Amino acid sequence: MKQQNTPASDAPADIFGTKEMRSPAPVEFIPKDKTAPEIAYQMVRDETYPQTQPRLNLATFVTTYMDDYATRLMNEAINVNYIDETEYPRVAVMCGRCINILANLWNTPEKAEWKAGAVGIGSSEACMLGGVAAWLRWRNRRKAAGKPYDKPNLVMSAAYQVVWEKFCQLWQIELRTVPLTPERKTLDIDAALKICDENTICIVPIAGVTWSGLNDDVEALDKALDAFNQKTGYEIPIHVDAASGGFILPFLNPGVKWDFRLKWVLSISTSGHKFGLVYPGLGWVVWKDKKYLPDEMSFSVNYLGASITQVGLNFSRPAAQILGQYYNFIRLGFEGYREIQHNSMEIARYCHREIGKMKCFRNFAEEVVNPLFIWSLDPAYEKTAKWTLFDLQAALQQSGWMVPAYTMPKNIEQTVVMRIVVRQGMSRDMADMLLGDIRNAVAEFEKLRYPTTSRLKFEANEHQKGKVYTH
Repeated sequence: MKQQNTPASDAPADIFGTKEMRSPAPVEFIPKDKTAPEIAYQMVRDETYPQTQPRLNLATFVTTYMDDYATRLMNEAINVNYIDETEYPRVAVMCGRCINILANLWNTPEKAEWKAGAVGIGSSEACMLGGVAAWLRWRNRRKAAGKPYDKPNLVMSAAYQVVWEKFCQLWQIELRTVPLTPERKTLDIDAALKICDENTICIVPIAGVTWSGLNDDVEALDKALDAFNQKTGYEIPIHVDAASGGFILPFLNPGVKWDFRLKWVLSISTSGHKFGLVYPGLGWVVWKDKKYLPDEMSFSVNYLGASITQVGLNFSRPAAQILGQYYNFIRLGFEGYREIQHNSMEIARYCHREIGKMKCFRNFAEEVVNPLFIWSLDPAYEKTAKWTLFDLQAALQQSGWMVPAYTMPKNIEQTVVMRIVVRQGMSRDMADMLLGDIRNAVAEFEKLRYPTTSRLKFEANEHQKGKVYTH
């Protein structure tokens, strides 16, 4: 007779003896019959098992480690919908507290009890909300002046994150970009102002560029923009895309002016699930004052048991991440955040130095200003190499590391780079293991007698451009 309570250690033997485990997983149609929970769990888990472990994924900016209490707290709130404020009023209060904390972290001048801001599903939604507010303010000014408002544009560097392309496409706003150059690796302020006009809704500098890890000089932009606005009579504001830098600069470089201390910075967005140290997805946007948040962006409903007013593109959204953010603020405090970001920065700088010492590589920038950096093959080495950085990416992946190789934005798209993002959970020992795997892979590549497939493709492209490589 089969026992009622099968020991957990015996479960896998039972699971792997079932017909489901010898049948293909459903691809097109929902299965006709039910599947036991332990079998369904095993099937889904097995699909993800061969993937890179999250802490070895140095491609992502997204948090892959939280402590046990944070994880427990978020798991306990997994069934809570943030928008149901009538049922969960304290969640809304905690969300407001998080916005207040960020606003003050970014030196808000606003004196109201509750600062103007909104929660988003990641910094992408936060960027969208900042962009929409700038567009509506511009449109309302144009309407009031009796001027046309059908050709808005937005200005930023070509090293933008894809959300800005989405925003401009969806809201029919012209995206005007300033190309990067080998000499000018961040936003060229003079070039940016040259493409601004009366239809520019805002300029978007980036604190923590996804492509390179560098920061645009927001203070210099603000100063130049102030003179430009006074000369032209325009009121072009700044929205800072601080997806990464918003949780780095206040703790490691509090003296740098990039935030609401600057005259034309009217809104800032950041990612709570990046260096805010919360599991995805969570973003925040804060405005300098409530007057910069157009009334048209607030929507109210009364079918949830009370009148609920919300600013956001999404309506229902998880409450767990908000609890995780508030927990982090309480648990870590300013000093705890500073220590974690400092450690991440030091490990990034260590990796940057060690990779810079390898004769085959060249770092993109001399400094590490956020806990991430990029590098390329040294141009002299590249001429005779039989491999590319795409081969190195594949080799590291065999050891579980995900270190991406990619081409840079338009105008310098011929440059292939690799990027490391150091997050909470990355130790010095892990960094040494990664560097060892890089050195071992390079040593194997240098034994190659013939070029790799990616190298042949690279040479074919270079040949078309008039550069010929021989071995």
